[in-house]
Amino acid sequence: MQGKDERAPGGPWRVPVSIHEIPETGRRFELVADETTRAAIAAAAGLSALPRLAATFDVSRRGADGLRVAGRVCATVGQICVVTLDPIENRIEELVEIDFVSPAATAVEEALARDRHLEVTTEEMPELLHGDTVDLGALAAEFLMLAIDPYPRKPGVVFQAPPTEAEGEHPFAALASLRRGGQGGNPR
Repeated sequence: MQGKDERAPGGPWRVPVSIHEIPETGRRFELVADETTRAAIAAAAGLSALPRLAATFDVSRRGADGLRVAGRVCATVGQICVVTLDPIENRIEELVEIDFVSPAATAVEEALARDRHLEVTTEEMPELLHGDTVDLGALAAEFLMLAIDPYPRKPGVVFQAPPTEAEGEHPFAALASLRRGGQGGNPR
């Protein structure tokens, strides 16, 4: 199923889905960002290009007033190699698994937690629904931005530091020699 695409001030790619749109059996969303959306996300992420951005999400109910989103974000990002300054393309495939709950459900969980000992778990805390809606477009854009390599390099390219200057060639060499007593100076 194709998700509806709505642009609003909240971000460049908006695909809001209400909990009421999700049947008990769940629903699949296959999203493909159009050229205008990709250009806006590329600008926000500091990319030179974003020729492809797609996401597939399986959205299911999590209890009476929550949602579970699981899927994948796939993209091709254009970046500049930090070593050679040549343009490069990288592929991104990011898995998404996140639970959303209503603010009311969170308040109940917090009240119960105060009445019993807190347990430390490795399970992540669920995100809050905004009203009764999750924005799949914003979620896809967020996971894409988190997966972008901040220091991209062409395959096989390795940064080599420039050679260090010989001791007598650096700008403070004369001062160093004076300090050591060279060139007729007296150390103090």
